[in-house]
Amino acid sequence: QVQLVESGGGLVQPGGSLTLSCAASGTIIYAMGWYLQAPGKQRELVARITRGGRKNYADSVKGRFTISRDNAKNTVYLQMNSLKPEDTAVYYCNQDQGVYDYWGRGTQVTVSS
Repeated sequence: QVQLVESGGGLVQPGGSLTLSCAASGTIIYAMGWYLQAPGKQRELVARITRGGRKNYADSVKGRFTISRDNAKNTVYLQMNSLKPEDTAVYYCNQDQGVYDYWGRGTQVTVSS
């Protein structure tokens, strides 16, 4: 069973930065993604990286967030810059194996003065 563990969330001021990490129990040579879920709202895609390394981002984070992976460490990262209060949410790591879909428990990101 694949386990995904997110870390790196916390409280930051507007304009600040955070780096989220997602450590997988096994290989991350699958499509990986970051999703957010704000209070009272549905889960939404933030960023995704395919097996071939192609990246895509939600329009709201383009130019501010960067997804990357370190296959040797079985870890996916989300570098978050120029954070806004609207970015406040729980961020979830996802692994898409095609037939199977795995999720972490999430890490809280709060952007506030």
